[in-house]
Amino acid sequence: MRTVAALLFALLLAYAAAPVMAADMPLQFKDPAMQQRYEQLLGKLRCLVCQNETLAVSEADLAQDLRGEIYHMMANGKSNKQITDYLVARYGDFVLYDPPLKRSTWLLWFGPFLLLLIAVVIMIRFIRSRRTAEDGAPRSLDRDRLSRLLREQGGRH
Repeated sequence: MRTVAALLFALLLAYAAAPVMAADMPLQFKDPAMQQRYEQLLGKLRCLVCQNETLAVSEADLAQDLRGEIYHMMANGKSNKQITDYLVARYGDFVLYDPPLKRSTWLLWFGPFLLLLIAVVIMIRFIRSRRTAEDGAPRSLDRDRLSRLLREQGGRH
């Protein structure tokens, strides 16, 4: 009875691990040109989970699902444009690693420069206010010292 239970347990573990093993297997086309097209397309698409990786290198589950979906669309004869149009319609321009320059992507294109500009302005204001504070402090001390000296001089005569 223990042998049967152990065998059933081993089969259950193998069954549970099957989707994991299948997910790690790379999708291959028989046609090398189709394989190259597939890999180039994956290099132009962004992983929506990792955001800084292409679909080609991402290990995220969503990236694996999208790779499978793209593989099936290509196997069904869809063009690169049809595939990217579908993904953009579903996930927005952010799915493209190099999104087009249009009103809805201005923040993607110019956001980093805008943040840099804001940081520079804040830094300049901070430096100027610090310089003004440093310049103003000794002057007020000098004025106080001068007025004290004048009072002392005035009292001695």
